[in-house]
Amino acid sequence: MLNVNLPKVIFGTSGLGNLYVAQPDEVKLSIVSACIKHSGKPAVFDSAGKYGAGLALETLGSCLGQLNVNPADVLISNKLGWLRTELKTVEPTFEPGVWKDLKFDAVQKISYNGILECYAQGNELLNGYDAQLVSVHDPDEYLAAAATNAEKEQRYLDILDAYRALAELKKDCKVKSIGVGAKDWRIIERITRDVKLDWVMIANSMTVHSHPRELVAFMQKLEKEGVPIINSAVFNAGFLTGSDYYNYQLVSRKTHPDLYKWRDSFYAICSKHNLKPAEVCTSFGLSAPGVKSIALNTTNPLRVVDNIALANIKIPTGFWEDMKAQNLIDNQYHFLKNHIRNEKILFGA
Repeated sequence: MLNVNLPKVIFGTSGLGNLYVAQPDEVKLSIVSACIKHSGKPAVFDSAGKYGAGLALETLGSCLGQLNVNPADVLISNKLGWLRTELKTVEPTFEPGVWKDLKFDAVQKISYNGILECYAQGNELLNGYDAQLVSVHDPDEYLAAAATNAEKEQRYLDILDAYRALAELKKDCKVKSIGVGAKDWRIIERITRDVKLDWVMIANSMTVHSHPRELVAFMQKLEKEGVPIINSAVFNAGFLTGSDYYNYQLVSRKTHPDLYKWRDSFYAICSKHNLKPAEVCTSFGLSAPGVKSIALNTTNPLRVVDNIALANIKIPTGFWEDMKAQNLIDNQYHFLKNHIRNEKILFGA
């Protein structure tokens, strides 16, 4: 059980790690400053060693220090499993083409000792702002990298060993709670059968574009068990709000025409109802059973207030009816009742 209260919006930090674009340090400082200024206490940040090969953690710690933020006034989630290493190639070997101007590489290290190494390095990079929410990051990718079924089963045992290490950190009161962060929700489901988690973070999976019924059923199960869910990447890593990256993979109208056809239709209905795509994505992401928070990232400090306000946007039922009529969302998705927008809280107005 998660023993801390999470706000509806927690601040993702992938932008601090140069996701898609390398921002100047002063812009990153302004982003963190805006998060602290406009959030209640504690401000909650979600980060990972994978984000910019540790750059996001390092930048977050540096910015918090420059702002003289009391460590008690922030709560940091560090998704563990990727360790900063020397950069020996032109660009990092993980997620090529996604992270910009990095000076380090990162390797996945999921095991008892590996996860402790990632935890120690993460706190070192945070420079005085220790992570209190910890999880195993990308266990789905770790399993997918196995060459044989036997290796896959051994890797799953590595994941369980990593959770044994995290349980010891919690028992020693070094961290507050333990979770998981993955794109493939089916791996999360498997882990929950063997590990008692305090929370789960589902990425790219529960969005207005993709919301399989099996996932909904699993989320309902977590809700009944009292395991809160953080919904991450509700824009499918930016594609639903205009980028050409879908779930961190570069796409185009030529290679993925169906994706763009869906987005074009989605945008047309948004325009008809005078809605912004980000409003719809966020509202849908929060509507799902068991979801307590969404993680939103920005590279623009002026968008921080808008992102916080997104949690209060309610969408007219007519919009959802139009989406279902055009088969853009599942007709059996029944968690969108009474979503009437309150104009007074639109983007903090």
